[in-house]
Amino acid sequence: MPKTFYQFLMTQRNPESYDPIATFANNAFLDSSFPKQDTEFDSLSKYLEENAAYLPSMTIFDDAWQMYLAALA
Repeated sequence: MPKTFYQFLMTQRNPESYDPIATFANNAFLDSSFPKQDTEFDSLSKYLEENAAYLPSMTIFDDAWQMYLAALA
């Protein structure tokens, strides 16, 4: 079974980094409602748009999603 997006995102965590994806990962780790089992772009995007005030731009999610897809290949 492939990794979920959340599992992939956790590999990007780095509390010492100011990289936008690392910051996204650090904040997602603290988000107890994050859909941890989700692997679908649309449902993750909807959740983030509606609930993730910590994500300043959806472009960061788009970039992380592309990295996730590359990691699955």
